[in-house]
Amino acid sequence: MQGKWGKSKPYTALLSALVIMALTAAGCGGNGDKGTNGTNASPAASGGNSENGSPSKGAEPSASESDTPAEKVKLEFWAQKFEDTTDAWFKKWTEEFNKTHENVEVKLTIVPGDAWAQKMKAAQAAGKAPDITTMSYGNIANAAKLEQILPLNDLMDSAVFNDLYDNVKEFVTVNGKYYAYPKLVEPSAVLFYRKDMFQDAGLDPEKPPATWAEVLEYGKKLTKKGVFGFSIAQNAADLGWSSWGLQYNAAGHLAITDDWSKADINNEGYKNLFNFYQQAYQSGIMPKQQLAPYTEIKPLGEGKVAMQVIGSWAIGQLRNSYKNVLDKVGVAPMASIDGEQTKPTATLGGWTLVVDGKSKHPKEAASYISYLIAGDANIMIDFFKGAQFSKFSARKSVDEAMKADADASKDAWRALIAEKVIPYAKAEPIYPWDISFALSSGIEAAMKGASVDKAIEKAEKDINDFITKSKLAGTNPKS
Repeated sequence: MQGKWGKSKPYTALLSALVIMALTAAGCGGNGDKGTNGTNASPAASGGNSENGSPSKGAEPSASESDTPAEKVKLEFWAQKFEDTTDAWFKKWTEEFNKTHENVEVKLTIVPGDAWAQKMKAAQAAGKAPDITTMSYGNIANAAKLEQILPLNDLMDSAVFNDLYDNVKEFVTVNGKYYAYPKLVEPSAVLFYRKDMFQDAGLDPEKPPATWAEVLEYGKKLTKKGVFGFSIAQNAADLGWSSWGLQYNAAGHLAITDDWSKADINNEGYKNLFNFYQQAYQSGIMPKQQLAPYTEIKPLGEGKVAMQVIGSWAIGQLRNSYKNVLDKVGVAPMASIDGEQTKPTATLGGWTLVVDGKSKHPKEAASYISYLIAGDANIMIDFFKGAQFSKFSARKSVDEAMKADADASKDAWRALIAEKVIPYAKAEPIYPWDISFALSSGIEAAMKGASVDKAIEKAEKDINDFITKSKLAGTNPKS
């Protein structure tokens, strides 16, 4: 995540339920992402084979393979606004698309986040919804169930889906069909640590903790006057979404059963999870009050903590605001409960492009998606460079192309996260936020002194009460 992206991350999790509600009322919709404007990418006239590793087949149909419209097809593309660099990247490559596609023209509209739902609702009511929108992973399944977005299997070359990492394919698949194409992924939990503080504490700066027990052990050695050894989310709002990866790590699943009929947290896995947070907090290696929102790397950058768990977007924050300590910072996967690093420790948030369920030109809309994010790897490398490699590709060919790129190939942090975190990460849950908040409220209660058993029992009751009240059982759109 780049620079200020950390500040907007909570919208993905905290507002997940609200966005789903808005989608239901407004038809197809989504949220945009934050991007970049690089300078080293070469324009691509089509999503075809590229020397940098694009899919072996063309990513979009050629004129000879499709019925050429008698007159120019005009498409609407709405993207939610985050950072100015995103606007620049979208504008740059939309202009390139329009220059190289005689029969299709895409009009890009950047929509402020606070106006998104209202603007989309009005467009739907007037029968003028955009053909293409950005959408977060957590909203895809529900939008597909409501037929607000179209499956892409018959609109895009199958090679572009084969190019996706296997775990990310699941994020955009509903009942065996692909309903979105990924633009980026971002892991929610990565371990950043101060190598200089490790050295001062007698710890090997090249060997970060690999188990939860080592996190606690190292944390004690690193804690001294004015410096806490460890920092992780510690209030329910931040814990609700930042702990999803560790829930998978400890229990092998999330907080409710697959059919959404009941809570699934009164077990050994979740007890271990609650115990870890409780021990970290009660041992004194964590501050009693969170020094900054989970989304900010400030405590580590300012030397107030020696180890901090935060998402990958912290890379951009460090490179923008803490250049003086870059050579003192190490990056590693968040420790696993037992040291097995092929178990997930993070979930992946991120953004996709989708075709509206009522688009009059779905094939042309899909050709734009194919060009922009599924074709020439250089277009996406342009995006990731501007993000200072704090966002990551869902495509194997793009990562392969980065190995030959002068800037990307030298970025050790990018390589580590791409190779050791993302392949094992899971998707964020698609169930309502209330469930995550009930669970995280239990974790916070345990951290503040409640017994683990009682905290779990209360969270279990709160989750089950919500399921009953909301009639949630059996409504999982992916089951």
